[in-house]
Amino acid sequence: MRMNLAVWGNKLHSGEKTYPVVAQRKRWFAASALLMALCLGLLLFKGLTPGIDFTGGTAYRVSAPAEVNIGIAEDVFSTLAPESTPTVVVAGETDISVRLGELPEERVIEGRTALAEAYGVTEENVSFSQIGPTWGAEIGAKAIQALVIFLLLVAAVLSVYFRAWRMAAAALAALAHDLIFTIGIYALVGFEVTPAAVIGFLTILGYSLYDTVVVFDKVKENTENLTTQFRYTYAELANLAINQTLVRSINTSVVALLPVTAILFIGSMLLGAGTLTDIALALFLGMLVGTYSSVFVATPLEVAFRGNETRIKEHTAKVLALRESGESDVVLTDDGQVRVGALAPGGHRGTRAQPKRKGRK
Repeated sequence: MRMNLAVWGNKLHSGEKTYPVVAQRKRWFAASALLMALCLGLLLFKGLTPGIDFTGGTAYRVSAPAEVNIGIAEDVFSTLAPESTPTVVVAGETDISVRLGELPEERVIEGRTALAEAYGVTEENVSFSQIGPTWGAEIGAKAIQALVIFLLLVAAVLSVYFRAWRMAAAALAALAHDLIFTIGIYALVGFEVTPAAVIGFLTILGYSLYDTVVVFDKVKENTENLTTQFRYTYAELANLAINQTLVRSINTSVVALLPVTAILFIGSMLLGAGTLTDIALALFLGMLVGTYSSVFVATPLEVAFRGNETRIKEHTAKVLALRESGESDVVLTDDGQVRVGALAPGGHRGTRAQPKRKGRK
């Protein structure tokens, strides 16, 4: 199995085996557009479920209770505050964390007393805090500010490094794709959006960007001598770059997803560490869709943008014309002479001499 994967990876890197990702880009764009429409629809009609850090509310923490049972706290507040739906999780190993909407001050004290009696502890073991909506709004504004600054820096750095604003635009489009998808899933499942979730959203942008830059770097390498050969079009060399980095993208994603999966499914669901769910879900979804977007969205979109350039258009037309005439192996030497020889996938020029044409002496 390991040998088969190695052989498969070598074939992809050499160009012996390729998947037509770029050629079928309209299919991937349609699939992504459908997903984005569904996610935006969820955000518009269902909306997100902001946590009390954004809406304001009351938080309790019961330390060292006699019994670690979240149902006890739920029963307490179903009687004390039936209008609120509390979120109760096990914090740490034994503590109980309760979060619910804003309560009048006297009701907050009653809740502390009721929790202490229900869990068999003293009132000193029950701490509480009230969070105002103003503080939550400030966190939201800071998160948006951080996102805008991050995107501006990304656009500037990519434009300078690749010397092509179209790559920066495609990378930003892929980031937006990943963010909308992840937030849409949050709206679908009704998970609370907490500061930890916001940190997760920002983290996946960095991960998605890393995977995209790896592919773009290979595209840049493959197309560096684009106009000195007429065997491959820009789209074909970009597609080769996707295939050459495909194994690396898969391996990186698997390694990154293993600890996140452990946090999400083992820590949160089996061990009950609910405080980790917010950031783990954002990371899990973001890493999955980030791998997809770097292969099926970012590079095909960059090819679509570059396809409108006059230089790329003319080169593509010339390659197709030569291919039609059976002379698609033409390259230009450093001294400007025409020579026939295949341009290898890595960008090496061929050395086969130009054959004599019929009808010529």
